[in-house]
Amino acid sequence: MITLYGYPRTRSLRVSWLLEELGLELQYHLIDFAKGEHKSADYLAICPQGKVPALKDDETTLTESAAICLYLAEKYGKHWLPKPATPQAAKQLEWISFIITELEQPLWSMGKHRFALPKQIRLPEMISVAKWEFKKAAQTAEKWLPDTEFLAGQFPSVADILLTHTLNWAVKFDQKLLPRLETYRQHMSRRPALLRALSQEQQALADNTQR
Repeated sequence: MITLYGYPRTRSLRVSWLLEELGLELQYHLIDFAKGEHKSADYLAICPQGKVPALKDDETTLTESAAICLYLAEKYGKHWLPKPATPQAAKQLEWISFIITELEQPLWSMGKHRFALPKQIRLPEMISVAKWEFKKAAQTAEKWLPDTEFLAGQFPSVADILLTHTLNWAVKFDQKLLPRLETYRQHMSRRPALLRALSQEQQALADNTQR
């Protein structure tokens, strides 16, 4: 049984979405940040950073969302990975690198200086800097979007999950997307597997509240 440690609408959604796409059963273990469960000794033994997601699959434990998704796609659903050493595979790797290092990081900077960091070290000025950085990265993403439905060929890939999740994060943070990015975001966000993953997260949260 695959166990996913997560919390609704965090990066763990990337993993639960892919698991739904692959049709894999999982045990969803909600980590309640409000209760400090991310700082418990048991969870820190799994994820020393105290973050989500974390995944256990037999003897394998992983804690980075992109790495987890690539691992799952390679092990259980290679149709979610372009054929190795092809232009499509290279394009997916380029997108993943760009999403994680350029597009996502300004959003995380906004989050850190709004709520995640201790109040005494938050810098309101960083939010305007991060907005500028995100706008610049989004302009690149807009130009890079292919005319095909998906980022790396005719089939969806891990890169599509990472980009869609990041764009939804941007919208939540009131960042206006350029037209092609917004069309892509809306199209990908209607996938049934994502809707099922969101429902599963909300059910886990509701069950946790009732305890």
